[in-house]
Amino acid sequence: MTKLAMIAAVAAATLAAPSLAQTETMTGQPTPPDAEERPHEFTMHGVTVEDPYAWLRDQSYPIVDDEDVLDYLKAENAYFEAVMEPHQELIDTLFEEMKARIKEDDASVPQKDGDFEYWWAFEEGDQYRTWYRRPVAGDRTAEAILDEPELAADKEYFRVGGLSVSPDGNLLAYAVDTNGSERYTLKVKDLRTGELLPDTIENWRYGLVWAADSDSFLYTDADENWRSKVVYHHVLGTDQADDREVYREEDEEFGVGIGRSQDRAYAILSTGTNTTSEVRLLPTEDFTAEPILVSARETGREYDLDVRSGQLFIRVNDEHPNFRIVTASVDNPSSWQELIPGSDENYLRGVTTFENLIAIEERIGGLDQVRLIDPATGMASYVRFPEASYTASLGNNPEFRAEKLRLNYESMITPDTVFDYDPATAELETLKVAEIPSGYTKENYVTERIGVPARDGTVVPVSIVYKEGFPKDGSRPLHLYAYGAYGYAVPPGFSASRLSLIDRGYAFAIAHIRGGDDLGYQWYLDGKLAKRTNTFNDFVDVAKGLASAGYTAPGKIVASGGSAGGELMGAVVNQAPELFGAVAAHVPFVDVLNTMLDPSLPLTPGEWQEWGNPIEDAEAFQYMLSYSPYDQVTAQDYPPLLVTAGLNDPRVTYWEPAKWVAKLRDVKTDDNVLLLKTNMGAGHGGKSGRFDSLYERAEEVAFFLTQNGNPAADSETAAAGR
Repeated sequence: MTKLAMIAAVAAATLAAPSLAQTETMTGQPTPPDAEERPHEFTMHGVTVEDPYAWLRDQSYPIVDDEDVLDYLKAENAYFEAVMEPHQELIDTLFEEMKARIKEDDASVPQKDGDFEYWWAFEEGDQYRTWYRRPVAGDRTAEAILDEPELAADKEYFRVGGLSVSPDGNLLAYAVDTNGSERYTLKVKDLRTGELLPDTIENWRYGLVWAADSDSFLYTDADENWRSKVVYHHVLGTDQADDREVYREEDEEFGVGIGRSQDRAYAILSTGTNTTSEVRLLPTEDFTAEPILVSARETGREYDLDVRSGQLFIRVNDEHPNFRIVTASVDNPSSWQELIPGSDENYLRGVTTFENLIAIEERIGGLDQVRLIDPATGMASYVRFPEASYTASLGNNPEFRAEKLRLNYESMITPDTVFDYDPATAELETLKVAEIPSGYTKENYVTERIGVPARDGTVVPVSIVYKEGFPKDGSRPLHLYAYGAYGYAVPPGFSASRLSLIDRGYAFAIAHIRGGDDLGYQWYLDGKLAKRTNTFNDFVDVAKGLASAGYTAPGKIVASGGSAGGELMGAVVNQAPELFGAVAAHVPFVDVLNTMLDPSLPLTPGEWQEWGNPIEDAEAFQYMLSYSPYDQVTAQDYPPLLVTAGLNDPRVTYWEPAKWVAKLRDVKTDDNVLLLKTNMGAGHGGKSGRFDSLYERAEEVAFFLTQNGNPAADSETAAAGR
């Protein structure tokens, strides 16, 4: 038995014993695993990099069967359980508290699509949804078209990646993943009989468009490197091996995706990177036709589109980073006429074309807007929302004609809300506000949006929420969250689970740092490639600014982020560990340099446009090395850290967080808690059930409260002492 196997076995045995004391060392604490250092180094661009934990990458990946690797991960999981066991009562309390805020028998608002209206619903106690429909006219009896709880029975992991009803309403295509690898199996169900057709698509990957006659569909799959390179045409009743290639992308940096125009006349075949795109159209009436190229790819130019009765509405960033909107005909797609020019103030984020209106999703001053244009008159108006700070977007609007427009809305203090907007009267009709069964009074909470200057003078927006009466004297803790990559803006939205910290005296803040597109596309560009460190600096400077403003104090801040946001966590604890009382890094992208040097990994070639290509570019290599969290771990004190991973994660492979934790254990100079929890049967998103995932959230909050302090408990203790 290896040393790591012995650690795992001992930890597992002691966890089963009646007394936690048996797992403790002479200091009264569980003993953390000690991963072996195995000499490994490489030299590139004249620089030698040591990587003593490279062995944690199983050479047979995506199969993970190396006993040394598995022993280490199991030992870390056992250590996690041993450290958290004394806090089990708190975890259980938090979980029940969070669960009580969920309406267990919840349901979506039904939406009409053709002859039926569709919705999903949770039954009380179920982890997964059941999908329903009922006829719009005649017999209004509801029928279940997909029973997720039944499909998920006895499975450790289960996720539906997508579902689509055929145009004639008779067939349902749906895809499931049962291990978190995001390699889905797609099946087709006859809704008239309830039987499955023999058609099965393995390795399905996000996207399906039915032919107008409902006899076939387009889809993309994941190749051996987990990349989508081909659009296939599958005819019902045939084998997957016989599916015809409609389009194949040869450039290794480009991926392929598919969608459908709002008028349902065309399948939209999009290929691109994070910076360059190219679109083709294929009529749904004839998938054997030659795809129509809208405009050939130009490096650095992105565009997307919708189709309205033969007219293209194209969003493109050729003349302004915040995009403009142009029109063209399907017959002459490269001849563009400008409809909406680019603007420093208006960030154009999407266009959806209905028969009776054109909907433009925008962001102005960091705030979501929906502009509606009457195609008959050209008159434009904006939807007016009820609060000064919020997030809003188009909701589920499947049909081509929209007499009313379904919208999604929320704010830091307003739960998820579904509106129908009537363009004729400019009125919002509230269809649903997410219910908090245990009780929630909006007026008891306060939200603010402030600006904090970064070290280069750039003002970074920050959204904050706290309970009324929160003192701004530096006495209270604060949870700071951000993502900061890929142009994804973290919206100032609502979270019921967040209340567990806020009600215990914490403030919660979202730092809208560069790398997201919160203030426009340039905001994203200013946080990527050679400007990547702006993202990390913004987060640190926001933390300092919030402390200076009295919302908290250095050392009382907890922080969290996942994936690229986990990279952010790794970078900021290297840069300014003294600011943080505890940090959670979920599936963190922390081994940046090694991953970007390996083109065999699923995402690497397509990610060079985001991070740089250190193989060909010596400056990109040096820059990446200078901030890569794993490579920059140094001998200093670090805050308490909770790190998570997924064994089947194809996006951030499990060895990145594992290597980072192993190196931190060896190098850091403090005795603070360092935990690694690997989901052995899940992937990038953690556990899949709504209660299982909520339990993991309870574990994180318990970690923060026990490591950074619990003002509510402290107040109760003080009161009892008096």
